[in-house]
Amino acid sequence: MSEPKLKARLWVQAAIRRCDILGIPAMVVRKGDADAGVVLVKLNRGAAGCEVFSQVRDAAGRLAWLRATGPQPVPEDKADAYIARQREVDWDLWVLEVEDREGRLPFDEMILG
Repeated sequence: MSEPKLKARLWVQAAIRRCDILGIPAMVVRKGDADAGVVLVKLNRGAAGCEVFSQVRDAAGRLAWLRATGPQPVPEDKADAYIARQREVDWDLWVLEVEDREGRLPFDEMILG
């Protein structure tokens, strides 16, 4: 049985608040559906490149994250192109950009390979 799903708007607000507390710049790049939108998190590590994380559920129904752009950071234009393709498919998509050279993220859930 899967855990209850937090509304997308509330999850994004909590992630931004957590980033604020940690002193990490974060901004909503695109607002999606307040209740059921999927969230993408773009982690911008400056010269080290970017990673895009997609919200998914694991086999047990728990929230997890998938490195949508692969195991290694990619140039920012490739990360942005991935996000643009996903927006064409899902109009309810949220995009949160986090800028942190250390790679800190505003979530505790597991990251899948």
